[in-house]
Amino acid sequence: MRALIFDFDGLLVDTEASAFRAWRQVLAEYGADLPLPAWQAVIGGQSSVAAVLSHLEHAIGTVDREAVVARWRDTNRAFAARMPLRDGVGEFLSAARAGGLRLAVASGATRDWVSEHLERVGVSGHFAVVSALDEHRPKPAPDVYLAALDALGVPACDTVAFEDSPAGVAAAVAAGLRCFAVPNEVTSGLAFPGAERVLTSFVALTPGDIAHDRSKCHRH
Repeated sequence: MRALIFDFDGLLVDTEASAFRAWRQVLAEYGADLPLPAWQAVIGGQSSVAAVLSHLEHAIGTVDREAVVARWRDTNRAFAARMPLRDGVGEFLSAARAGGLRLAVASGATRDWVSEHLERVGVSGHFAVVSALDEHRPKPAPDVYLAALDALGVPACDTVAFEDSPAGVAAAVAAGLRCFAVPNEVTSGLAFPGAERVLTSFVALTPGDIAHDRSKCHRH
């Protein structure tokens, strides 16, 4: 094992929980609600914003979509700015770097969003690569993972991914990666087809716990 690739939102920092709370607050202002199962059905995937807007319009009729999204973005940014690293993440990243592993982020968010929060929580220096939505199709397409592998210069068989959503796991597996799911408070309880294991957190986890047989890589 030579590299690890991490999702960002909901995995390293639980901004999925803050996004859900922001949506619920904004929809409440319109007299509507967003049940958790409705958010879980689209989390980490291609069209979560469009899905929530459709849910709102189904409940109350046509809305000014741009105004709703702008209100959500402002609310979400305020909530997310207070979210810390998830428990055990800092220690796991430090141990991985100390063990000589190369680290990357493969996110369905924009590069600016990811970079801002990695810097805010003090872990940006751990990552050699940030692969983000700006130049790629969103998950469950494997694009951000394939781009991260290319930038790292490490084959998929020598790399392990970590995700918090079913769509993210699907993207990692489609890129040829072993993937460990580490659900957050919003995705806990969901099924994660394709994940090698579902972990409760990063607490007490070490890179050795997820090491694998490098002989699976074809050496030339």
